[in-house]
Amino acid sequence: METSAEQLARSIGARVKSERKNNGWTLDQLSELAGISRRMLVNVEQGTANPSVSILLRLSDALGVGLPALVEPPEPRTTSLTRAGEGATLWTGDNGGQGILVAGTEAPDVVELWDWTMAAGERHESEAHSAGTRELLHLHQGSLTVHVGGQSHQLQAGDALSFFSDVDHSYENQGQISATFSLCVYEPGVGHGHKKEHSDAT
Repeated sequence: METSAEQLARSIGARVKSERKNNGWTLDQLSELAGISRRMLVNVEQGTANPSVSILLRLSDALGVGLPALVEPPEPRTTSLTRAGEGATLWTGDNGGQGILVAGTEAPDVVELWDWTMAAGERHESEAHSAGTRELLHLHQGSLTVHVGGQSHQLQAGDALSFFSDVDHSYENQGQISATFSLCVYEPGVGHGHKKEHSDAT
């Protein structure tokens, strides 16, 4: 019987393949637009890869659908309820931490809501998102260091941080207990740049 991680990988793969074909793109075209290897793209579409959040963001932006759409059924809905325990676990730390995407909106202006647990000693590196992307972080428990564009911010339980995440950034738990936090990501105009570039090139 498939695990939830395997089911998620197969679901994401099917959605990526469906969106690629809807755009009339070959594997080579999408891999070039997303900036990932053709082999990785094939593995993602076949559901055999466990892609990082960074790769999923590149694919969702290239396809113009936004990250939440890759883990949700393709049918448009006016409301979407995610029950406790049903979020998509898209990051797993070496010490048991998890980054779970619990809700999100559709493109072009995508809002993602994440539930994070970062165990002591864990760190998550994130490359720069698309221009104009912002994040809101609220720390519920523990302590957390957020590195943004060369600056470091020390957060304690109850603190909140707002920042532009169109630069390299990372989250690090240097404390002795797990850190739990909510993270909201706003990414405007998802996919517009890639689609325009592709149409201009054809």
